[in-house]
Amino acid sequence: MSKSKLRHISTSIVASFYASILWAQDNVVKRDSSNLDVTYFKDNFKDNYSGNDFNYSINDTGGINLIQRILRSFFTWLGDTFGFDIDWLDYQTLEYIVYGLLGVIVLYLLIKFLLQSPISSVFKNEDKAIEGFTYVEENIEQVDFDKLIKKAIKQNNFRLATRYMYLKTLKVLASKQTIEWHYDKTNSDYLNEIKDSKLKSLFKRVSYIYDYVWYGEFPIDEVSFNKNKDDFNQLIKTTKHG
Repeated sequence: MSKSKLRHISTSIVASFYASILWAQDNVVKRDSSNLDVTYFKDNFKDNYSGNDFNYSINDTGGINLIQRILRSFFTWLGDTFGFDIDWLDYQTLEYIVYGLLGVIVLYLLIKFLLQSPISSVFKNEDKAIEGFTYVEENIEQVDFDKLIKKAIKQNNFRLATRYMYLKTLKVLASKQTIEWHYDKTNSDYLNEIKDSKLKSLFKRVSYIYDYVWYGEFPIDEVSFNKNKDDFNQLIKTTKHG
């Protein structure tokens, strides 16, 4: 190999080496030597972000519902108007309080409705109350039996009408002091108190009819009732005009 050719190869190698060095220098990131401006947070900077507007927590219900939004808007307006802090308010607790108040209102309206309806008139209206067996038996001196008998007959309830006829008989006997009425006395007790033999016989007859129809629970039609009613009316008439 000639000297000129070797020189050419050497020159090419050296040129390539320097070219690679220059390329590497161009691709190295230059160091930034400029001064840094450092900013520090204030000690109480978190207080500016502690209000409800910066509360991004998710509650168990999946977010704030309509009731809580209404409460928040109302108390926010109230706080802004009168200048007091409302961040301490727990809107979920307030929501439960609202539900409780609504429940009390509904209960009050329900009770008020029941007191004004015919259902409650049993406690306020004697005409309704006397239809209860307990009231009738314990207060025969205050009961209009003729009215109850007519109503039972109109309803074809001749068994109940027979019961009212019997209680009416006791009322008349007690008013004439033939017996001393008391709601827990038996027919035998009253029979022993009756001194007049005719009245005793008539009372024994109507007592048998009453026991047969009411306690025996035997069906009775209008014809049978009218026949039995004559026996009751005869006892009542005899007692009044004894």
